[in-house]
Amino acid sequence: MPLPRELKDLAAKVSNWGRWGANDQRGTLNLITPEAVQRGAAAVRTGVTFPLSIPYDDDGPQTGAIPGRINPKHTMLMANAPFTGDIADFCTSDDIVEMGVQAATHWDALAHVGYEGKLYNDVPFDAVNDSGASKLGIEQYGPIVTRGILLDVARLKGVEYFEDNYAITGDDLDAAARQSGITVESGDIVLVRTGQMEWLRRGDKVRFNDPTPGLGVGSIEWLHDREVAAVATDTLVFEVWPCEDPAVLLPVHMIDLRDMGLVQGQLWHLDDLAADCASDGRYEFLLAATPLPITHAVGGPVAPTATK
Repeated sequence: MPLPRELKDLAAKVSNWGRWGANDQRGTLNLITPEAVQRGAAAVRTGVTFPLSIPYDDDGPQTGAIPGRINPKHTMLMANAPFTGDIADFCTSDDIVEMGVQAATHWDALAHVGYEGKLYNDVPFDAVNDSGASKLGIEQYGPIVTRGILLDVARLKGVEYFEDNYAITGDDLDAAARQSGITVESGDIVLVRTGQMEWLRRGDKVRFNDPTPGLGVGSIEWLHDREVAAVATDTLVFEVWPCEDPAVLLPVHMIDLRDMGLVQGQLWHLDDLAADCASDGRYEFLLAATPLPITHAVGGPVAPTATK
């Protein structure tokens, strides 16, 4: 079903087409100015670091619901192999990984989603074909380093994790920002915690058809108005699933990526960072989260690091 009129009106309101030029392929990452990076650097006080990636292994969250998006499969090519045949000489080990680029912690490229024949910034669908994305691929993002802000919606709501498809609104994000004592500024990256990684850690597997919390349509204008450079969640789908309107499939993806050019990430591990933020009351940090620049890919694996 096409976007209903009210969502098309919202898409037009938050559109960034042409804002950074007709050839722009980075979207809201353009908001990361030197000042935003300096703000992130100024947030570092103790030098404590937190890895924000889930493991890249075959025990990952992919279940086959999305054909071909397999969990990382690691294979050794050689182990302590002597190149000259003499074990006393140079020996080496080598390996390969086969995986979906969005199988674990990742950013979506702006080429990932479109509708009505268009991708972000009026790029036609034919920019993506069997050879990949000739425009708007993940390699266009470049370095991603800025101030990160954790909005812990799960802790705000007093739950370890949501057991239903709770749709996170702009009001929720506002309340979490007040809880953190931080004002979101242009060029910040917002990390939204729902507690879903805690669920996975307990041995449950989130299937694509399971109800999961996530960003709802009510979050879109909030992120636009605050000029957020990117947003990531600890969930499989990113937005609420099943969607708020069963007749409209993944509208947050459509408007975020295609209209706003808002970079979005999924399957981030936020629990350890959240516990530390709750302990010391500081919810800001320097975030380094550059994806692998896989040429023409529509998504990019990333191993983000938060430094407080």
